[in-house]
Amino acid sequence: MTLSSLETLQRVFGYESFRGDQQAIIEHVVSGGDALVLMPTGGGKSLCYQIPALVRPGTGIVISPLIALMQDQVDALQELGVRAAYLNSSQDWREAREVEQAFQAGELDLLYVAPERLLTERCLDLLSRGHIALFAIDEAHCVSQWGHDFRPEYLGLSLLHERWPQVPRLALTATATSATRREIAERLKLDDAPHFVASFDRPNIRYRIIEKNEVRKQLLAFIQAEHAGDCGIIYCLSRARVEETASYLCDHGIAALPYHAGLNASVRAANQSRFLREEGMVMVATIAFGMGVNKPDVRFVAHIDLPKSVEGYYQETGRAGRDGLPATAWLAYGLQDVVQQRRMIDQSEGDEVFRRRLGAQLDAMLGLCETVSCRRQRLLAYFDQTIQPCGNCDTCLEPPQAWDGTIAAQKILSAVYRLWRERGQRFGAGHLIDILRGKLTDRIKEYGHDTLSVFGIGADLSENAWRSVLRQLLAQSLLAVDHDGYGTLALTERSRGVLKGEHTLMFRREPEKKSRSRSASTRSKEAVIALPEAAQARFETLRAWRAEVARSHGVPAYVIFHDATLREIALSCPQSLDDLGGISGVGVRKREAYGEALLQCVHG
Repeated sequence: MTLSSLETLQRVFGYESFRGDQQAIIEHVVSGGDALVLMPTGGGKSLCYQIPALVRPGTGIVISPLIALMQDQVDALQELGVRAAYLNSSQDWREAREVEQAFQAGELDLLYVAPERLLTERCLDLLSRGHIALFAIDEAHCVSQWGHDFRPEYLGLSLLHERWPQVPRLALTATATSATRREIAERLKLDDAPHFVASFDRPNIRYRIIEKNEVRKQLLAFIQAEHAGDCGIIYCLSRARVEETASYLCDHGIAALPYHAGLNASVRAANQSRFLREEGMVMVATIAFGMGVNKPDVRFVAHIDLPKSVEGYYQETGRAGRDGLPATAWLAYGLQDVVQQRRMIDQSEGDEVFRRRLGAQLDAMLGLCETVSCRRQRLLAYFDQTIQPCGNCDTCLEPPQAWDGTIAAQKILSAVYRLWRERGQRFGAGHLIDILRGKLTDRIKEYGHDTLSVFGIGADLSENAWRSVLRQLLAQSLLAVDHDGYGTLALTERSRGVLKGEHTLMFRREPEKKSRSRSASTRSKEAVIALPEAAQARFETLRAWRAEVARSHGVPAYVIFHDATLREIALSCPQSLDDLGGISGVGVRKREAYGEALLQCVHG
């Protein structure tokens, strides 16, 4: 019996109704149409190809970039009674042959394949001998050479249209500007496909950006105060920083693991497996980690280095709170981040157009960091979407002040000018601040900089205040990082207008640091766990049962049931199997497999 799309959603996946554009996308693909789908992480993208693959005759072919995560996706589908498999390099030849034979025999609903493998003649020949329901190209932003996660093998996927012109294709991603969207459509030959663009807003995520000052201590305090025992991801720019941060957190009682491309493949796989399968693990990683991670209970994503683009930042923070429960996106950044990023752009390979594009991406990221208005408004504006102030970001909850920084800017620009014009010298931020504040350091005495007319003219501002001024001047390209490789600072064409008093500069001033009360600092945590006492006890019993089942099946706990489903069961206290059928996430197969055990947990 062939089920309709809605019946498949309800019986297989256990959801009562579609969300947003899901139904329109699914019906379009079921009828044979191509589509480009933009939907935020946790918005239900996977259903947009899984349901058509179950409704249409044949096997849905899913192109996924990370073989390490295919296993979890296939495990989750098999728990639902879906005939799913994957082909990747982790299998021996016997396992691969069994999957190939099942595909050719029409015994699979979904087959996951990495793009590198799909483009081999062996795999293309295999696909030509089976019946294909659709092609789903997941993480489609990887095709964009201007994107944050370009993968050259994705460029070859245009051949799917050439070899199977009658098979519908979906390209899906959580992150793409209008320019990236056009590039995806062009490179994948989806020129005539409709674009389904959902809202990029993730209202359950609280965005917070702070000024960096002893960042490891700041990070530890954040985790201990707001997310103790929670699962989280911490992003660092370098491999060394990953190792140092993971070690520091472990030394302070946080269960943290490192992940970067320099680690042995077996270590990476083991750490990723622990993160996915164990409760409360924290992964410290470079951006090599995270694409395709579908762990729903990541309660925070932290960045201790400045991301290179808003697209990358959005993609990475989107891995928090996939279950719809409250989560935090926390970023610490400072002056040195700006200096480092500017220098990396200047020293990058590529032509002037390429460097200008990188510079524009960084400018947008700096604009998000320095805004005095709602961060979510600024973030979504990057993707051409508008909202009202969100009330769930730091600038909404504790609005920063704007102050006239024109004179302060003129002082520091004058110091840079005097050093270069009078002495032929350039220096970095720390030395400039010492000159302005009138500090008689050994270096200042060595160079005779205490005789400069600008020496001591900035004693009215603290060192941190001057670092904030410098950071914002760099963010607005009113100062530049010199090409000497030492991080020294130089004037730009735009500096002249400020020095001549032609522009007024309004800067962001951080709100006064208040000692956060326990109740304020744990708001997001309490919002997640706030259950009545009896329901909380049932929830913990259900979690313990789920952990045991997951261990016996060799899968992550969330593959059995999401926390959100267990919370609903704990709250509603179902009396019968029929009652369980009305709970989101409990489909027919799971009700049959686990229904009696769930009722036993609830009623003892």
